[in-house]
Amino acid sequence: MAMSIGSSSDEDEVVSTINTTPLVDVMLVLLIIFLITIPVVTQTIAMNLPKETNIARQTKPENIEVSVNKDGDVFWNGQPLVDNEDLFLRLKKVAVLNPQPEIHIRGDEKTRYESIGRVVFACQRAAIAKISFVTEPPPKG
Repeated sequence: MAMSIGSSSDEDEVVSTINTTPLVDVMLVLLIIFLITIPVVTQTIAMNLPKETNIARQTKPENIEVSVNKDGDVFWNGQPLVDNEDLFLRLKKVAVLNPQPEIHIRGDEKTRYESIGRVVFACQRAAIAKISFVTEPPPKG
């Protein structure tokens, strides 16, 4: 850096250079932020996620339909059940059949997850091998 001492003609000159120091400081801060955050975003655990499948439901007479309405009431092939223990006892009876029937769970869209979870837990306790969730296909249009 040079310093001029002396003549008054130097004071009348306009400095026409751009001070790039603040620009460089901002760019370095952005560079550091990107270098820190990009590895966090790109590092993931390698896994194969399940693919979405739309399988047409095969209605077999041995399949059992368990429905849960928005109030959490459970129905066995359209007949109301008293409580979860009643569901468990019925599931235990069908779990020993060969071939084991599939359980199709139908839940109202306003049903709490807790109510569906109780049905899935009862199926797990009764050693049911195959559980399916029945949904409405999306409207075409």
